[in-house]
Amino acid sequence: MEKLTINKWAEEDRPREKMASLGAEALSNAELLAILIGSGSPKESAVELMKRILADCKNNLNTLGKMSIQELCTYNGIGEAKAISILAACELGKRRQMETPEERPDLGTATRIYNHMHPVMQDLDVEEFWVLLMNQNYRLIKKVRISHGGITETAVDIRIIMKEAVLANATILSVCHNHPSGNLKPSSQDDDLTRGIKRACELMRIHFQDHVIITDGHYYSYNESGKC
Repeated sequence: MEKLTINKWAEEDRPREKMASLGAEALSNAELLAILIGSGSPKESAVELMKRILADCKNNLNTLGKMSIQELCTYNGIGEAKAISILAACELGKRRQMETPEERPDLGTATRIYNHMHPVMQDLDVEEFWVLLMNQNYRLIKKVRISHGGITETAVDIRIIMKEAVLANATILSVCHNHPSGNLKPSSQDDDLTRGIKRACELMRIHFQDHVIITDGHYYSYNESGKC
């Protein structure tokens, strides 16, 4: 009977495709390790090979990480390069446990938004427009530059803003842009854009927190001004 290689498996059973569609948490330890080594031997797939190695380690990743390159190379299908990849992954896992989680900045006020974005914008001689995507606790998930434009204005596509928010699973959204002239007064275009973003957020059930205009040393907040 012909041995099925991974590329002949049903797509939902292939580790890489499974991870792409379902996320890493859906994969077993053997499947995750199979992604690292890429292939097994003519007699067994990468997943089967890693299941066998893990079984010899009593399915304990700590025990796997204590193996030497030479010990791993005794398995048919594991060469030095694959053994090094496995042990490197185990070492990264150990180092991750020792790291403290990255603190996401709290952007719950216009002042905090200004303090976070001013270093990014203070030396710009053209307008840039950024979206700040947050979780329900006003912690920043990511910030994205939407446009980079001229001295007095920059083109902004609201669809791109909403796309970024959906992809990041954001529940709160703020936007900001700079005025290189130093003039804090929002333009009529700024007002129209703010209303448009607010309407789009309402349709998507995302809380639109604020639109902050930044100059070097000062800011204007639509929220604090009661216009958001």
